[in-house]
Amino acid sequence: MSQGNTAFTRRQLLRAGAGGALALGAFGPLGRALASYGRLRGPDSLPDPRRPAGVPTEALPFDHLVVLMMENHSFDNYFGMLPRLGQRAADGFTFDSLGQPSNPNPLDGGYVVPYRATTVCQGSVTQNWNSTHRQIDGGRMDGFAETSTQSMVYWTDEDLPFYYSLAKAFTLANRWFGSAPCQTYPNRRFLMAGTAYGNISTSQDSLLDPPPPNGTIFDRLAAYGLSWRNYFTDLPATGIISSVPKKYPASLAPIADFFADCASGNLPAVSLVDPEFGVAGEVGGPLASLGIPGAAEAGGLVGAQGGSEENPQDIQIGQATAARVINAVLSSPAWPRTLLIWTYDEHGGYYDHVPPPAAIKPDSIPPQLGPDDVPGGYDIYGPRVPAVVVSPYSRPHAVTNVVHDHTSVLATIEAKWNLPALTYRDANAATVADFLDTRRPRLLEPPELVQPGSLVPGEAGCDTSNPTLPVRH
Repeated sequence: MSQGNTAFTRRQLLRAGAGGALALGAFGPLGRALASYGRLRGPDSLPDPRRPAGVPTEALPFDHLVVLMMENHSFDNYFGMLPRLGQRAADGFTFDSLGQPSNPNPLDGGYVVPYRATTVCQGSVTQNWNSTHRQIDGGRMDGFAETSTQSMVYWTDEDLPFYYSLAKAFTLANRWFGSAPCQTYPNRRFLMAGTAYGNISTSQDSLLDPPPPNGTIFDRLAAYGLSWRNYFTDLPATGIISSVPKKYPASLAPIADFFADCASGNLPAVSLVDPEFGVAGEVGGPLASLGIPGAAEAGGLVGAQGGSEENPQDIQIGQATAARVINAVLSSPAWPRTLLIWTYDEHGGYYDHVPPPAAIKPDSIPPQLGPDDVPGGYDIYGPRVPAVVVSPYSRPHAVTNVVHDHTSVLATIEAKWNLPALTYRDANAATVADFLDTRRPRLLEPPELVQPGSLVPGEAGCDTSNPTLPVRH
């Protein structure tokens, strides 16, 4: 059963602002329908009521959708310098007369500006519910430095050559937000279920929660006989909703199978590809406690750094992991009919200058807040994260300013195969159609991407201490 029967009116939609309107797909048929009828689609509704459920559409020109979700970086943290480094349309930092970032955040009676990281390893940042709300500060985006000086660092194309190349070759999102202003687990719940159904933190206790009331996208795929797999390195991300690996053990596969399936052109309809989380990490530790068959046991095989880019990891290790996955897709015989979404679960506590817009509440389930938690709901997005859509139909060297969040992945899957929506959020999220030029595949011959390079120099100079930022007055 779906949760809640709230009917959203046009007035409520307008209160969400222009960003919210874009999030509802204002440039497509759904947006026109909303303008005409003044109501939102609800859970269990079909994207196209004229088409039988489970029947694919050629309006989205792919047969295989791959999701590669890394961890814990904001748009500005990775791509703030991109406007000066090859993609002028990227919405990155504001620059001073010397071409240096000038976005201020108060600290110690003065202010600091974004600071070029001196190492590819990371210090300590925080992105829990309270810290993220403090960072956003009602849309002022001025609370980052006070939560951690590490939050103000950024990297460039010298550190992330593959990612910068990817962002310039395909279509980059200027407005892809985390689904909620909090940590990894609730944001990944949105990716899988369109709701965090109460969770606000990455905690072992949350793994004991029941399944989401209206199911997951995997339930929808299974109901209509559509194939999917969670390819994982050490721990499958689907374990964040612990009922999923228990219910679908045959859909869990080692990462080696992903590369084999790419090489043979036999990818399933939907693939969720996971980097190495590391059972010693904040995310991997709780997941390891589930004892998922085939996954690393706690205290077992632990990578020296991890490959998901969560702090304190060396970000170049994660970049190398992502490059291998993306290059496997580009070289696959299935490439002409494959679409890959590369993004991050949440901002990790790193600075971003764009205020998250209002968001549609997914259901009637509020966040489970403690007495010391900042009041709030699932009615605002989290800060922006990097996102690129990789497809033969991607618009080359382009950006999109349409608002997306992780439920855009669900909306795209649902629109492609006409699957019933899970919650109000995914029912009304923008698909990734705006990333594409469906008239012809302009990138059918995959572009040459810059390779990540050697990991040795970064590892040799790895420093996980927080920087001391120069305070200006």
